[in-house]
Amino acid sequence: MSAAELGPLPHIDAANLDRLMPMSRAVSALEDMLRAGVLDADDTMPRTAADVGAGQLLFMPAESGPYAGVKLVSVAPGNAARGLPRITGLYVLLDSETLLPRALLDGAALTALRTPAVSALAVDRLAVPEAARLVVFGTGPQAWRHVEAARLVRPVGDVGVVARDAGRISAFLDRCRGAGLRATRVGPEAVRQADIVLCCTTAREPLFPGRLVPGHATVVAVGSHEPDAREVDSELVRRSTVVVESRGAALREAGDIVLPVSAGEWRPESIAGDLAELVAGRVGIGPAVPRLFKSVGMAWEDLAVAAGAYERLRKSPGPTAGPGVAVQH
Repeated sequence: MSAAELGPLPHIDAANLDRLMPMSRAVSALEDMLRAGVLDADDTMPRTAADVGAGQLLFMPAESGPYAGVKLVSVAPGNAARGLPRITGLYVLLDSETLLPRALLDGAALTALRTPAVSALAVDRLAVPEAARLVVFGTGPQAWRHVEAARLVRPVGDVGVVARDAGRISAFLDRCRGAGLRATRVGPEAVRQADIVLCCTTAREPLFPGRLVPGHATVVAVGSHEPDAREVDSELVRRSTVVVESRGAALREAGDIVLPVSAGEWRPESIAGDLAELVAGRVGIGPAVPRLFKSVGMAWEDLAVAAGAYERLRKSPGPTAGPGVAVQH
């Protein structure tokens, strides 16, 4: 098939992704795919990581129903000092029967949406109904989108922000206050008073002592996907009802889980459930113990949101970002 016969591919940029898939719709798309049983199948297609000079390249394929897709992500830690994004990427949505491309999406924007949408699914089922006090570690795009996600499912009114860069904290606080939240700069010990703790950093060591987290609180850790990096300590893992996206992915990639297991401080059999089991109501929540959700990011999540955006685009085209991209076959 020639490019002329296929036509230009729609290119869904960050602005149009938000238009087509607001957070609530992204959460619904993820829940629908989980209920369709995609998680067990998708765990057979793990993320592939390749180290390169400037950082890492990640390759994330998935297939479900009428669509397949693949995300290529670049992670360049040195970009922060250059004033450039640390994470960039491109997503290609494919027809699953022919594997012909159907759309291109901004991979970084897709990640910035699906990750907090996954967290919202978990928080909605783990956090106490009256959760209003939130502590967030980090000031980047994921930190902000996670605050948005938490507000979607709980009556969050107070936000404490923990980070090192004073300028970025100031801007983040202003953003929170502009959204109607009471926001202050706090230290790690603020987790003592938190109902929800969001860990959205590039840290490789625990951000706070796990013993400080109150028994009713929910902790979400999304910042790392490497087996030797973690944001929470072994004590929190031991104390908590632990839920992961999938057991296989967590035991491959989540240092928050891998390191306590490797040290003999915790057993993988103690994982209370995965995300599909949580959504289905099959996870027992221990009384008066913290709830920990550990996310590493999985390819089925990208596919769920990308396919949802494409379906919405087909029904109400609207603008796309610049001209379509012609693909030769």
